[in-house]
Amino acid sequence: MLKTNLMAPTPDPHELRDALQTVHPWLIDASQATPPRPAIAHAVRLSVTYLSHLAPGHAVEVRVPPFAATQCIAGPRHTRGTPPNVVETDPATWLRLVTGLDTITDNPAVTSSGTRAGEVADWLPLVRL
Repeated sequence: MLKTNLMAPTPDPHELRDALQTVHPWLIDASQATPPRPAIAHAVRLSVTYLSHLAPGHAVEVRVPPFAATQCIAGPRHTRGTPPNVVETDPATWLRLVTGLDTITDNPAVTSSGTRAGEVADWLPLVRL
């Protein structure tokens, strides 16, 4: 799983939009053919990296296995063991959150823990299609 960090260049918003548009038909209609794994991975990685640049910090870890994870949201840095604030979901749900097709609140496909995890919702959606 790719761990993003602030040393990575900020993703181009146009590249992110293009990557999301590639998988968008599948996101709005699950009966559509599943996009190729590399297309899903690219969209997830770009969006997770974009989030880490919009909301820099180390207070919350966002995980989208098997493709990406990042720390974001300003606050105390976590360095050992299980982070106290985690948001985790599958790639399809993450991409639906990123594009505004779903919300994090009360979403059964999103696992979150910690008092700061809910702050990720303040940064979503990243791109409306």
